[in-house]
This record gives sequence, C-alpha cells and structure tokens, in this order.
Amino acid sequence: MACLLNKTDLEKFYAQYNRREYVHPDPLEFLYRYDDILDREIAGIVASSLAYGRVAQILKAVASVLDEMPSPSFFLSHESLNKLQRIFKGFKHRFATGDDIAVMLHGVKCAIEEYGCLENCFMAGFNRDDETILPALSQFVNKLTSYACDEKNHLLPCPSDGSACKRLNLFLRWMVRRDEVDPGGWYNVPVSKLIVPLDTHMHRISLRMGLTERKQSDLRTACEITSAFRRIAPDDPVRYDFSLTRLGIRKGLDDVDTWWKHGEPEVKHDA
Repeated sequence: MACLLNKTDLEKFYAQYNRREYVHPDPLEFLYRYDDILDREIAGIVASSLAYGRVAQILKAVASVLDEMPSPSFFLSHESLNKLQRIFKGFKHRFATGDDIAVMLHGVKCAIEEYGCLENCFMAGFNRDDETILPALSQFVNKLTSYACDEKNHLLPCPSDGSACKRLNLFLRWMVRRDEVDPGGWYNVPVSKLIVPLDTHMHRISLRMGLTERKQSDLRTACEITSAFRRIAPDDPVRYDFSLTRLGIRKGLDDVDTWWKHGEPEVKHDA
C-alpha cells in the first residue's frame, strides 16, 4: 500500500496549517493557559478525556471543569474524592457525568501523590524496547483507574481492550511533541513511539491517502496508519496529525485529495 502524498507534500501541508492560528476550535487551546507542567498535564487529561462530540460542546465542557481549578495541581492537592464529587455534581457532557470527572481526577491526584507528576507515573510503565507507547499507556490507565477504584471509567479507555484510545493518544501528542501547536512538557517519552490519535477525520483522510484499507476505527487501524507515517517520518510519526485533521474541522479547508490536486484552498476562518 503506497501513500498518495509524499513527504514533500506533507511538509508543505505542515508548514501551511501547523500554526496556532488554526488551533481554535480545539480543546488543545486550553493547555496554552498553563506554563507550569504540573498544571498543564492535568489540564491535558481533562481536555483530552472530554474530546468527543460536537466541538462547541467539548469546549464548553472542558472550560466548566478547568474554571473550577485555576491551578489544577494546587486544586487537586487540596480536594478529597467526596469534595470533588460535590464540586462537579452538576456536570454533564454527553454520557460523562460529574461523578466520572471526580473519580478520574481523584485517580490523577493519587498518581501525582505517589509519583510526583503524571509523567513519572507514565514512565514507571515505559520500556524503551517497546515499539510504541501502547504497553506503557495500558499500565498508565490501569494505575489511574485502580487509584480511583473505577476499573471501567469510559474517560480513560485502555489499549489492551482494543480501543483506538484516540483521546489518550491525543493527550500524549500534546504532552510529548513540541512545536508551534503542541506545547510539550514531557521530555522522557520518545516522540518516535507515539500513536496517531485516530478520529473520524484522520481515518477518512488515511483511507483516501492509501495509508490503510481498514474500515474499522480501532487500535489495529491506528497502528497501521502510524506505521505508514513512520515510513515517511520515522522520528515523528504523528507530525502531520494536527495539520491534516484541520480538514473537515475548520470551515474553508477542502478534502485532502482536492488540496493536492488543485493546490492550496482559500481558507475562511471561523468567526
């Protein structure tokens, strides 16, 4: 299977669209509020875990949680599970409830108390001989859910269950990569081992680009697409994720096949 776009095409696309001006509307924008990495990684877990549904609803839901904790790390260090459940009692986003948020945040709090930060918690399960971050991600999720005594919190799906884990792979992209869009802050996880956050936009684009023929948006498909990108950019296989997924997210951007056949589209920014 051959990719219909070469590295030159993809780099041109990256240069054009991998810029801060194209971030909104995207829950990633919330991470720019926080210079302290301890705050940023907590905000990243919140923002990524709620990144499903209509984008306007996602941004509203993330804001409602983060507005309760101007400094997420300070906030969590002083709140019990019972207090978290009271604070977020009225929260609702699709099928996520305030109790789901409270339990997830309690797991995060416990992980930070044991390891000092979420990066250290993640690295406790990381093996540099692993081909990807998936084994470490499975252990990371298991730790967070076990701390919270909630083995099936849908906000934290586990790769070992076959889920594509789009939201958690999105979180890792934000925290591990560093460029004009991704703020980074985690320095110990190799960028080369990341997995593409597979959503409907990336799946559709990957099918058209010839990166996969699989119709299921599952973990196997995410790994297949990542492997295809790794042949193009072995040190950074998720490099093109943000720029390519602007297609279908932002008004005025054409489908990828139209873009490479007819040149750069005229972009109309959202109001």
